[in-house]
Amino acid sequence: MMTPARLGARMLLDQRWAWESEPLGSRIAALAHLVAETQVTHSEPPYRITEVMSGNQLLDVEDAVVLSLPFCELRHFAKDDRMNGGGAKPKVLLVAPMSGHFATLLRSTVATLLRDHDVYITGWRNARDVPLSAGAFGFDDYVEYVIRFLEHLGPGANIVAVCQPCVQAIAAVAVMAEDDHPCQPRTMTLMGGPVDPRVSPTAVNDLAMSQPLAWFRDTLISTVPWRYVGRGRKVYPGFLQLSAFMAMNRDRHVAQHLKLYQHLAEGRDAEAQTIRDFYDEYFAVLDMTADFYLETIDKVFQRALLAKGELTYRGSPVRPELIRKTALLTVEGERDDICAVGQTAAAHDLCASLRPHLKRHHLQPGVGHYGVFSGGKWERQIYPQVRSLVLAMQ
Repeated sequence: MMTPARLGARMLLDQRWAWESEPLGSRIAALAHLVAETQVTHSEPPYRITEVMSGNQLLDVEDAVVLSLPFCELRHFAKDDRMNGGGAKPKVLLVAPMSGHFATLLRSTVATLLRDHDVYITGWRNARDVPLSAGAFGFDDYVEYVIRFLEHLGPGANIVAVCQPCVQAIAAVAVMAEDDHPCQPRTMTLMGGPVDPRVSPTAVNDLAMSQPLAWFRDTLISTVPWRYVGRGRKVYPGFLQLSAFMAMNRDRHVAQHLKLYQHLAEGRDAEAQTIRDFYDEYFAVLDMTADFYLETIDKVFQRALLAKGELTYRGSPVRPELIRKTALLTVEGERDDICAVGQTAAAHDLCASLRPHLKRHHLQPGVGHYGVFSGGKWERQIYPQVRSLVLAMQ
């Protein structure tokens, strides 16, 4: 519905030579830019991580897909550390959420971790671009993917899960611990995830509990149209998830767009570009498979199976109490309105066999959900906690 308005705004900008010298020209241009550029896309933005300061050296960074599975690509960010302290850096698997956005939303998380680590990230595919012949993808498949990625990294790796995959990370590590798998990670960092959503429920938790599972299936699930590779696949469209996130913080997003308009009108291009970059990322969405979305609503939020000790993987019980070799760090934000304080820390009770010196918790004052893994406080106060734990377990 917005396409005609965007086309009109672009045509107006193409003819700006005719009116930009008018008294209101800058404000007309700012409004036209706002209309023309505000749109949802389905393409993964680039990471734009080409170099990183590691130690006292600026190192070039190259990223490449090292393992490709039907629903996810394991991406590696490689830097040459041979001249910077020697030896290989600790490997970190960064598990990005499959929650309607591409993994590039964790760009700053990757860039910070790269200073002292060898970083891999889960690049989840847009489900509309995965053919039906690839089969289904549900909660257990997500856990299996995490295990396969840890196997690819080999013994001695570390895992950092952000938001939604904290539950799957615990499940994967618990399964590996029960098997005494040689590739079970040395550390597990869980950041702002719904390990026990019954603790201090947020608007996200309330929404998940507001309707029976059948309502989510009948109301929010769509079929991928014929023109896409994943034609016929049942999905939860990414733009619906985006709409829900926008509605939760409507006033903030309106204020940011008003600020963007003001910056453009007054010629403050650098400030405007910062906001533009954020929303280019935020409005890039991916569809989730219906199986994964509905099972997450059911198992994680409505029935809280992990927290109650009732979660299963491929028909067998998931037993976090068997985790003994993987040190645990949980991180929460004081102002997190998606995963409230206490929901992630619940992992400490579940991992009951870990000795006290293998458990740490960090509550970061003054940050919301995104501040847990991006921004100044992540870099200066939270990241040192992650680095310290990884270093202690080497």
